[in-house]
Amino acid sequence: MTVVAMSHGELSRFDTLMRVERGALRVEDAATLLGLKRRQIFRLLERLHAEGASGLVSRKRGRPSNRRHSDAFREQILSLVRAHYADFGPTLAREYLSERHAISVGCETLRQMMIEAGIWQDRAARRSRPYQPRHRRECRGELIQIDGSDHEWFEDRGPRCTLLVYIDDATSELMHLKMVESESTFSYMEATREYIERHGKPVAFYSDKHTVFRNPRATAKGDGMTHFGRALDALNIEIICANSPQAKGRVERANGTLQDRLVKAMRLEGISSIREANAFLSSYQTTHNARFARPAANSHDLHRPLAPRDDLGAVMVWREQRTVTSALTLHYNKVLFILEPNDISRALAGKRVDVCEYPDGKVEIRHEGRVLPYRLFDKMPRINQPAIVDNKHLDAALVLAKEIQAIAPHHRQRNNNAPARRDQPTHLFPEPEAPVKVDRRRVGGPKLKRGPRLSRAELQARGTLEFVKAR
Repeated sequence: MTVVAMSHGELSRFDTLMRVERGALRVEDAATLLGLKRRQIFRLLERLHAEGASGLVSRKRGRPSNRRHSDAFREQILSLVRAHYADFGPTLAREYLSERHAISVGCETLRQMMIEAGIWQDRAARRSRPYQPRHRRECRGELIQIDGSDHEWFEDRGPRCTLLVYIDDATSELMHLKMVESESTFSYMEATREYIERHGKPVAFYSDKHTVFRNPRATAKGDGMTHFGRALDALNIEIICANSPQAKGRVERANGTLQDRLVKAMRLEGISSIREANAFLSSYQTTHNARFARPAANSHDLHRPLAPRDDLGAVMVWREQRTVTSALTLHYNKVLFILEPNDISRALAGKRVDVCEYPDGKVEIRHEGRVLPYRLFDKMPRINQPAIVDNKHLDAALVLAKEIQAIAPHHRQRNNNAPARRDQPTHLFPEPEAPVKVDRRRVGGPKLKRGPRLSRAELQARGTLEFVKAR
């Protein structure tokens, strides 16, 4: 069975010719209906008898137009567009091609050429993907959307910081708010610990793909799970990462509302620091929920209390594994840790132990639940190797760098004997003081003049050499 693709006009022509074949229509009437001459009707009938329905398909289909520009001309235009007008639209690019290069080409022709070359996208390709709405979760605590909002929360009264927002998907209720310096693993661990202590363990958290929640390259154990994800897994809390901001639109819209209402509320209260803001957020959260929260479809609360085996202090930590050397040492964060020799630590040579860093900076070394005593030896020599700063940590890092620069500026005045680095601009360093010229005529000394250089024989003849030796 052969399928023939035909246009609407070709189908109409085929139907008319078949009626002529059956004797239901005269040739003169068919010519009138199709707008052809009688001899053309007979030619089409002959083609229909010889080739069937495919004989009525236009012979021009699939062939380039006779008015098509040559390949060399098309390549010339595309080369100019790529070099000078890659981000121009077809209409504007056509104007500049005509004005600056004396090349005349149709606007629609240029558009199709740019689309085929991948330089331009048509309207359908540029149209954003539709995001269909979804129903809310039925129960409170079934899904908690979390996000960090970096904003000028104190306007010009304080530093820029980040607000961590926890909102319930079923009720749009603000469950927890915490102001922090930046969006980091430790800040989320501390805020989540406070959330669980107040409300219990939710079924799942819904977040974006920030490195705190999803980063396969830097994970706790190399299994694709981050330190925060490992902590939630230990508490039997699921973490879901959204593929787009629209997917977690409830917390995104809450961020927009807070950036308007919360900023003005803190302005009226004269709040200008993170500590004052965290003390105020509890009362504001109650006011906000009374205005915007709604009842859940199901009154059942799915928050679960902490089990006796759940230790939030031991779970909400940055945990990495290190190998103990034969000298009972290990490296972590450019520091050498030396384990105290005892029966337990001596058996750990060549084995893996857990290094646990707490949000307050305390570090513990554990093995199978036991805390191992240790002491610090010295810093690693590669202390000047720059660390990778995440984009959401950049503000806090820049503020810290400015404070360090104000306390100890990197300037040549710190070490007058240090030469200027070749890779630094010389205008950054002050010019060295010019040497003082001493006029011997003013200090009473004889003015020395450099005479012609004499040979050894001449010096011996003058007796100068013996005088020097005697001296």
